[in-house]
Amino acid sequence: MRETKNKTNNTSRKKIKLFKAKKKKGVDEDAAIQYLKLQYDKITIDEIKTFKDLPLSQKTLKGLKDNNYKIPTEIQKQAIVFALQRKDILGAAKTGSGKTLAFLVPILENLFCKKWTRLDGLGALVISPTRELAYQIYDTLRKIGFLHDFSAGLIIGGQNLKFERKRMDQLNILICTPGRLLQHMDENPLFDCSNLQVLVLDEADRCLDLGFEATMNAIIENLPSERQTLLFSATQTKSVKDLARLSLSFPTYVAPHEQATAVTPDHLQQSYIVCEIDEKLGILWSFIKNHLKQKIIVFMSTCKQVKYIYELFCKLRPGISLLALYGTLHQEKREKIYQDFCRKSNVVLFATDLASRGLDFPRVNWVVQMDCPEDVETYIHRAGRTARGIFGKGEGLLMLLPHEESIVKDLINRKIPIKKISVDPSKVIAPQRKIEALLSEFTDLKQTAQRAFMSYVKSIAIMKNKAIFDVKKINTDAFARSLGLIVPPRIKFLHKLQNYNKNASANMDDSFIEKLNFGSNTDVDNNDTAVEFLDSKVIEIKHDTVSKNNIKLDFHEDDNSDDEEFLKVKRKPSKIIDNNVIVDNESTSKMNKKKPLTKAAIAKKILKKKIKVNTKVKFTDDGEAIEDDKRKMKSELAKQYEKENVGGIDIEKAKAVLREEDKFDKIKFREKVKAKHKEQKRKLKNKKKDEEGQKDEFGSESDSDGPDLSWLPDPDKIYSKNSVSSDSKESLCIEDDNDEAIEMTHKPSKRKLIVSKGISQESVKPSKKKKIEDISASLSMNEAEALAIQLLKYK
Repeated sequence: MRETKNKTNNTSRKKIKLFKAKKKKGVDEDAAIQYLKLQYDKITIDEIKTFKDLPLSQKTLKGLKDNNYKIPTEIQKQAIVFALQRKDILGAAKTGSGKTLAFLVPILENLFCKKWTRLDGLGALVISPTRELAYQIYDTLRKIGFLHDFSAGLIIGGQNLKFERKRMDQLNILICTPGRLLQHMDENPLFDCSNLQVLVLDEADRCLDLGFEATMNAIIENLPSERQTLLFSATQTKSVKDLARLSLSFPTYVAPHEQATAVTPDHLQQSYIVCEIDEKLGILWSFIKNHLKQKIIVFMSTCKQVKYIYELFCKLRPGISLLALYGTLHQEKREKIYQDFCRKSNVVLFATDLASRGLDFPRVNWVVQMDCPEDVETYIHRAGRTARGIFGKGEGLLMLLPHEESIVKDLINRKIPIKKISVDPSKVIAPQRKIEALLSEFTDLKQTAQRAFMSYVKSIAIMKNKAIFDVKKINTDAFARSLGLIVPPRIKFLHKLQNYNKNASANMDDSFIEKLNFGSNTDVDNNDTAVEFLDSKVIEIKHDTVSKNNIKLDFHEDDNSDDEEFLKVKRKPSKIIDNNVIVDNESTSKMNKKKPLTKAAIAKKILKKKIKVNTKVKFTDDGEAIEDDKRKMKSELAKQYEKENVGGIDIEKAKAVLREEDKFDKIKFREKVKAKHKEQKRKLKNKKKDEEGQKDEFGSESDSDGPDLSWLPDPDKIYSKNSVSSDSKESLCIEDDNDEAIEMTHKPSKRKLIVSKGISQESVKPSKKKKIEDISASLSMNEAEALAIQLLKYK
């Protein structure tokens, strides 16, 4: 027993573990924070070679090391140092120089030194103009800051808004787009930015331009004024107005590449070609076919162009993976396309300027700008998607129309080295026949082509720089044929613009013609010079312009008129819209015509008049409305339910009301069926009565329709059992076909005369013949003749 006890004691002793007392974590962090703060003011930028030379926390250094960030770039050195010293920064550097780390590292260090926790709320806010760029910043933050205890969130459009609302008060670092951020500011009570420490605007010039002006102004008003603000972009804004509304008084301008020979990356080879608009599609097709083993981005002006070219090339099958990235796609699809393009090596991405800013696509070989960029800044951001990083290489190709070549001067003035190259016509293969065949086969593709055509022409028309972008110089018919459209779509807005210009050019710039246009009287002297002046001006007016503007010049003389009225202008009354444009009555009548009413407009009018739709009201002769009993609720439960003002529908109560109302409906239905059966029986009885009244026993008309037999003698006197006197006897004499006299007894009350119905003598029974013979024998000759005459009258 003792041995077993000793064994149990030994086992129990082995389980017991003794832990040494460790130092508190907070003590070490406090010491590290104090040390880092002291080092901030002692930093010399020239001595920094690696990230270890910067006074950063161990967690941040470990995150940078694990992701192969060892040597900082020039923008990273300067921006991190000034940001750690709590200065506002305007950062401008070439594309691909690492601006994302230049503001993420100071954010982590700032919150670390202040021991920021989830209870402290939002500490840093990063605003990006595009969703893809915001996603990229969030992904980089997760990589380098995974050791920190901060909570970070990505708030962009197209995501679950309810999911974001519940967690908004738990975020320390928020990366977002302007639209979704303002939505949370307006609608989400959990959003609180009163403790904000750092505000970062990535691609600041894009965030502060006209497209985001109203949104950004509303956001900035809700942010605290005491904060650190960092602005970064490849084309940084220096507008005093922009800096003032961000509460930047003395920001530090960080631009390490400002004195460089080129604004674009050093390893980027840039070239451009000049071609006609109908040759663009063939050149792009041939370029892709000759670069099947490379990674290419093709930039276009509009979303509809990107969609059409992508769908068309997918059907043509060039032999390389194709992707399309544009704004109207769903967010999940956009993220998938972004990740697929980053992952693949041999692929072509058709994109709008959505993908031109900030996105870090690895190993891109070519950037092709199929359409001329809006300005130099747009070109820089587009071309910067390739040759990224210190050792990155890439090439850029710009396609220009002949009248767009003037943009090259602006590029050279901004230190962008670009050279002109020519295309070998023998290597250009345009699949024009295939495109036309595809459009005739697929109607959806044809409609997409028409939309792409219209969107491109509109994009050129709304460009600000009219010296480069001129809609009149574009051959729209040739452009439509190159897209596969045999019949070019009608451009309504372009026709209106051309008509406006024609009318404006038809009117003279001289003061005399202006006065004519306004219908004012002209004061002309009587001397010869004045007459010559008038004659010269009248000769300059062409017949076409006169007829268009309804102006008629009449030179006939009037004895009563003065010399001042030598020239008379006769025209129809016209409405003047502009100083230089006369509008005819026909055009004004067209303008004054009301637009056809749509169903939506009619519905709005009905709602304004408060008319109940789908209701039928009956009125009496006096004009009083008759209530419809069918629509009335009869059960007490239904009446009570109608009186209750409860939003929405209570399904259980509604079911109970329907059950009660069904009882009354069944009773009403039974009564209706009984009334219907009674009506049917009544109609049948009336029908039978009518049939019996119309026919007698022979199927002929009734007796009342026959001849008047009131003149005949009383049969009771004639057929009495006693002897009949000769005076009271009357005989009937009828002649048959053989002119033989036949005597027969006539009883008018029982049946009609036999002769009147043409019944032959043979059809009379023998017994009846004997009776007739007896009666005829009792008549005298005179009586028989009188009876025959009366019968002949009714024949």
